[in-house]
Amino acid sequence: MVADVLVEGMSVVDVPDALRFEARSTDGTLLGVAEYQLMGAVVVFTHTEVPQEYGGRGIASKLVGEAMDMVRASERQVIPICPYVRSWLTRHADYLDLVVRPKKRDS
Repeated sequence: MVADVLVEGMSVVDVPDALRFEARSTDGTLLGVAEYQLMGAVVVFTHTEVPQEYGGRGIASKLVGEAMDMVRASERQVIPICPYVRSWLTRHADYLDLVVRPKKRDS
């Protein structure tokens, strides 16, 4: 497969029963997942994975980006435990408003 075609034809869906976002090709092939846990109105991203044979094609970045768009649309916030998601957020500052900020402690 040509890398651009794979990513351009990819769709990302939330699969709440499996607690993950899935990236799939137009033929339904699973290209990657971003797993999460829910804590009320907070999506805690715990793990992102793209099989080695699909690596290096921008799949994980598109997967996380579209997942963040869905989180924003649902008016939820994010806790990025997954190292990939944390790294992605440092490169996409326009999504940092979704990240839960620690509350200040009263002394």
